[in-house]
Amino acid sequence: MSLTDVASPKISFEFFPPKTPVGQEKLRITYATLAEQNPAFFSVTFGAGGSTQAGTRDTVLEIHGAGHQAAPHLSCVGSSAEQLSGILSEYKAHGVRRVVALRGDLPSGYGGSDKSAGEFRYANELVEFIRDEMGDWFHIEVAAYPEMHPQAKSPADDVANFVRKARAGADSAITQVFYNTDAYFWFVDEVRKAGIDTPIIPGILPITNYAQLARFTDACGAEIPRWLQLKLASYRNDTASLCAFGTEVVSEICERLISGGAPGLHFYTMNQAAPTLAILDNLKLSAIQA
Repeated sequence: MSLTDVASPKISFEFFPPKTPVGQEKLRITYATLAEQNPAFFSVTFGAGGSTQAGTRDTVLEIHGAGHQAAPHLSCVGSSAEQLSGILSEYKAHGVRRVVALRGDLPSGYGGSDKSAGEFRYANELVEFIRDEMGDWFHIEVAAYPEMHPQAKSPADDVANFVRKARAGADSAITQVFYNTDAYFWFVDEVRKAGIDTPIIPGILPITNYAQLARFTDACGAEIPRWLQLKLASYRNDTASLCAFGTEVVSEICERLISGGAPGLHFYTMNQAAPTLAILDNLKLSAIQA
């Protein structure tokens, strides 16, 4: 399997902030290893309601300080304009040039008027705020949902939400994880029909643990196709076979995406290097990165 005849797709990797010294050291080894793949950037998540915002900042600044492009996730939920302005100014002062702008998880029981949710209700408002505050300093990534955001009213409404983010000033987008390539291509087609040419990069989650995958996809509203679900369930007690099968399946998904015109791949690494490297090795992408 090789994609060397395809124009070099960009790859990027996502981490979560470690909570222990052991986790921090593990992540240092992971990002140093993955840096050898010449990624476009590393992104760093935060917890619900920005609960690990300090950890996100520390991790981003460490990666940035090591000479790599790093992009913090920013959420408008639970944040005031003043707080966000301060966060953006700090990142700018350190030379960080990329952010991932998200709405974030709404507080439990949120009905639309709870001030604790922050001054911004939607991600497009956060994107517009970043542009107003910082001009073109930051490359702004936003989220896309090929299988529809769990709280969207309809697929058309979901596409319209994405269009608003793009028109507010988003530079590119990263999708939620999915295992159905048709969903990705349909979403991209609908966005293009709306007159938006924003690059939409597929989000890729390597398969290494069935229970973990089920929790992750359930939380974000992504679907595991029935055939894949049944096959993975049959490997519950055989980790090696599950990982080998998962690597092959995800590699084939990535191949279809890149061959079909996807501009890159964004890997949800779960702070591990090996599963992602196995997929990249299958695709021979490490040899063609610009």
